[in-house]
Amino acid sequence: MSDAPGRGETGTDVPADITSNDEDAGDAGVAFARQMWADDEASRRLGMDAVTVGQDHAVVRMAIRDDMVNGHAICHGGYIFTLADSCFALACNSRGRLTVAAGADITFTAPGRLGDVLVAEGHVRSAFGRSGITDVTVKRESDGQIIAEFRGRSRTLASPRP
Repeated sequence: MSDAPGRGETGTDVPADITSNDEDAGDAGVAFARQMWADDEASRRLGMDAVTVGQDHAVVRMAIRDDMVNGHAICHGGYIFTLADSCFALACNSRGRLTVAAGADITFTAPGRLGDVLVAEGHVRSAFGRSGITDVTVKRESDGQIIAEFRGRSRTLASPRP
């Protein structure tokens, strides 16, 4: 077991703080997504917290720190995109198959500011063959203001995880 920040205390490297909205928390797909999250050093170092992981659904939080603010005194769009992308990854991997982004678009609707907590909520809208579409809405936690809308296109890989 690792002592790295964000690791759970469950005897495994899967974070203990992730909840599931599935009736069967032992579901293999959700477990696969949870393990992917446990191995995601990038999201952890940005302070992201996976709040909910269920089949085809995820919620991830991130506080905007001073090193995330650009020269306009607002959160750099790349950090907001990364939050949405991390949520997208959890949602589209929740079926238990190695799935990656084939492309994504984001529309910024309001700025995030230093100290804001952003909440990304993602839902798989369509999964067909090895392709899928997942939508993520990023909101400011304090007032529910929509900060960005993200649409990701996914591709499930035929080969197992390396």
